[in-house]
Parts: sequence; C-alpha cells; structure tokens
Amino acid sequence: MCSTLDPSRAVPCLDRGGPGPDPNAVTPPTDQPATDSGLKAGSNGHARADLQTPVVEVMDSTGRLPKADGRWLAEQLTKAMTLLKVAGVVGARVVSDAEMAEAHQRWSGVSGTTDVLTFDLSDSPATGGAPAPADSPRKVAADVLICLDQAERQAKIRGHSARDELLLYLVHALLHCMGHDDHDEPAATRMHAEEDRLLLALGVGVVYARPEGRA
Repeated sequence: MCSTLDPSRAVPCLDRGGPGPDPNAVTPPTDQPATDSGLKAGSNGHARADLQTPVVEVMDSTGRLPKADGRWLAEQLTKAMTLLKVAGVVGARVVSDAEMAEAHQRWSGVSGTTDVLTFDLSDSPATGGAPAPADSPRKVAADVLICLDQAERQAKIRGHSARDELLLYLVHALLHCMGHDDHDEPAATRMHAEEDRLLLALGVGVVYARPEGRA
C-alpha cells in the first residue's frame, strides 16, 4: 500500500450523471484506512490477503440503510467475487452526501459528492514478493466508499431499488481493482457490460444500462 496518494493509479468512478461524478480512485496513507469499517482492509487487508475465499464487510455510517440490505450487499459482492474467482478482503462503508463530499475533496481534490470512491490496496504483495500459484484465486484488497444519497437519487430516476444501485457501485469498484477502467468510451462500454453481466448472473438484473424511468 502506498504511503502517499499516487495520481498514476487514478481510475474513474462510476459516471451515472447527477451530482459529483468525477474520475477518482485513490490510495490513502497507511495510517488512515479509507472506510474504518471494522474490517479495515486499509490497515490489515494485506495481512489477510492470503485468504482463499472472499471476505466482505459492509458498514453503514448513515444509520439509514436497513441491516438486511447491508447483509445482502455483502453476500452479493461475495458471490460476485466467487464468480470472478477472486479472493481477498473488501471493506465497504455506506456514507451520506456530506461524508462522501468530504472524502471526495480530501482524497481527490474535487468538491461535491460522488457515487463511489475506490481505494485499491492490492498492489502490495501479500507474500513477500513470491509469485502466487497458478491455480490460486486472484487476490484483492480494497476499501470502498459508496454514497446512499446518490444511490437513492439514481434508483428513483431509473426505477430500481437503492440497494441494487449500491451493489452496482460495489461491483464497479471490484472491477477497477481487477484492472478494468472506463477512461475512454470503448473501455467504459466493456466495463459497464461486465457490471451488468455479473448483476444478471447474481439474479439482480441489469442496473447500469437500465433506462431511466423503467423498473
């Protein structure tokens, strides 16, 4: 994990329109994990990156997300990681516009809220530089901030639930950690198609490409 912000590793957030979509995925200093979620992938994710199965924790800092939805999000992202043959630790924190705007400014230098901030911690080797066995799952370590207010706005526009929209944000963050980007239109098209492919496989259905006003 880098000890300073590294602009060369920046990747775009999910661009859904509305307040705040902007290119930003950042790497926090080691003493300040992004989510402080209790799982703290930002502080000990590498120590646990030898896990052969996914570990996901979702923490709600808004007090508005039903606990059942938080459990569902963790379960669905775990399933998505399994489908992608990915192991490791993801700590996600559900935040409000105010908290997201503060993080957006702090880590990206951009004012206003946004939908998702991904702190990809996967670059530091967990095995002291030794190559992983060929048949072992790919490892990720990430902290993710996802904005409930933004999800509620998009869900209302597009006619699906806020938890489906939040799951899209988590899948988007996971794909960034796996090397996907949406810096240009062809790459964005591929990435968003993969998001919806995974959401369909999970039984959720198309979320990113769902037309406005249609359930």
